[in-house]
Amino acid sequence: MKKAVFIDKDGTLIKNVPYNVDTRLITFEEQVIPALRLLQSNGYQLIIISNQPGIAFGYFSEEAIQQVYQFIATRLLLQGIELNGFYYCPHHVEGTNRPYAKACYCRKPMPGLLLKAAMDIDIDLESSWMIGDILHDCEAGNRAGCATILLNTGNETEWVLNNNRRPDYVCSSWSEAAGIIIQYANAKASVERV
Repeated sequence: MKKAVFIDKDGTLIKNVPYNVDTRLITFEEQVIPALRLLQSNGYQLIIISNQPGIAFGYFSEEAIQQVYQFIATRLLLQGIELNGFYYCPHHVEGTNRPYAKACYCRKPMPGLLLKAAMDIDIDLESSWMIGDILHDCEAGNRAGCATILLNTGNETEWVLNNNRRPDYVCSSWSEAAGIIIQYANAKASVERV
């Protein structure tokens, strides 16, 4: 089985521009490129996990979000980074686009997207991580059985903590987050060799 780093898109991988599908407005978060290179070189699959309620609200189509993904994937590939998957939830219970206006198991903080990715790509969730900028991301990762990192960039506004929502680590930068993941993997490998 493979190990993965599941990555929230908006506010974690790229700067958060609400409901954006205009590729001209997409910019990567600081330090994300070297961090992803490091993680990939250490054997981690890189998988985007994203809530996209703009589809449920009729702001943009699934085709538009796929174009955003292709843009991000191409930009990363030019930096030597290959994305291994993109999983998104198009639903919202208050949506106006009827087919997508419903409760679901894939919208974070539920773990459905991570579980689907794990099945599709043969991921060992216990050896994997979820990185996000809000506690809903961490809760989804915790519920799926991953270790979790909150990238504390100021986007979390609720700070309601319980066992499901408590991140394993809180980091202020991508370089810190990647360092923790590699350090943890090296420590685990050392224990397994003994």
